[in-house]
Amino acid sequence: MNRLSLLVKKHRWLKSLYRNKGVWIGGVIVLFMVFIAIFAPVLTPLDPMRLNPMNRLKPPMGEHLFGTDGMGRDVFSMVIYGARISLGVGILVMMFTCLVGIVMGLISGYYKVLDNIIMRINDGMMAVPSIILAIALMAVLGPRVSNIVVALSVVYTPRMARIIRGSVLSAKELTYVEAARALGTRDLVIAFRHILPNCVAPMIVQGTFIFAYSVLAEASLSFLGVGAPPYIPSWGNVVSEGRLYMLQAPWISLFPGLAILIFVMGLNLLGDGLRDSLDPKMQGVQR
Repeated sequence: MNRLSLLVKKHRWLKSLYRNKGVWIGGVIVLFMVFIAIFAPVLTPLDPMRLNPMNRLKPPMGEHLFGTDGMGRDVFSMVIYGARISLGVGILVMMFTCLVGIVMGLISGYYKVLDNIIMRINDGMMAVPSIILAIALMAVLGPRVSNIVVALSVVYTPRMARIIRGSVLSAKELTYVEAARALGTRDLVIAFRHILPNCVAPMIVQGTFIFAYSVLAEASLSFLGVGAPPYIPSWGNVVSEGRLYMLQAPWISLFPGLAILIFVMGLNLLGDGLRDSLDPKMQGVQR
């Protein structure tokens, strides 16, 4: 009977996921951007770092589909290769926040003694605006891509930890968890075998939003000059350079800005769709 109920529940989840247009549209956009990032050398034969002052500020045409910047670099190539930087930062930040957030959330939600300490530290970090905290950390660490990953992971881990903690607090009161505790099962086994599976769905949903936040934050930090070094063609750096030629060559900032907009919109659609499909309360509203 339990297997049958689990199969029905799984079938309903898959059915809800299949019918959700946001998941399909967002998933296609995200996969398309990932494809661009992976096959960047194949999609553009031009080197994004190659300087050609003779071709500076050329409008979109011919060989230069997105035009050229103030140093004659091909904007299309910089946008394509910039996807590698922005998406790479987003993926790494999402992975680190999930891993650290799981550990912190499990410890905080399972042990009441440590809950108050960990959550007060997280509350203090979340009280500071995320971009301000990221700028402060980058000022200490220095403008490097790896440092962006560290800074944004520190900024967004408290959000993931709080989500996991909430799921742990609900899951540890379930009957089978109390039965396992009564049988003398070790806390580590209970946490990872019985409680953690209940945290996967909210973790996935929150992970997609953190991915989007990280892409925006990386672009913001690079735009402000405290993110990736200026010679690295990230989306934020290209937009930052284009502001100097906004009247002469608006295409320099336009195309990387559109890339950021489309990718973040796709991630938000995917995250909203996953939330609607994975959350039983939302499924009840839909039905």
